[in-house]
Amino acid sequence: QAHLVESGGGLVQPGGSLRLSCAASGFTFSEYYMNWYRQAPGKEREWVAGITTIGGRTDYAEYAKGRFTISRDNAKNTLTLQMNSLLPKDTAVYYCKASSIDKWGQGTRVTVSS
Repeated sequence: QAHLVESGGGLVQPGGSLRLSCAASGFTFSEYYMNWYRQAPGKEREWVAGITTIGGRTDYAEYAKGRFTISRDNAKNTLTLQMNSLLPKDTAVYYCKASSIDKWGQGTRVTVSS
């Protein structure tokens, strides 16, 4: 059964950076397009970024382009999201998810505030 564990969240000042990680197990990580999603307080969960199976293509929501970088290490079954130039509106719980697998982790909370 798929298992996803997100980490790396925390409190950061506007303009700062965070690096989120997702440890995946229970499925063949390298065979799945992987995604980051986020859910801000009182809002719907939204897609942030995605990456193809071997990392040959990355896709981003418009608000993430130029600030966030998604990457993966298939040898370590790990997905990463590097977030730079963070804004208060980036405050949310961030989740990783494999496309076509209906399983979510517990998420990692990111708070951007001065």
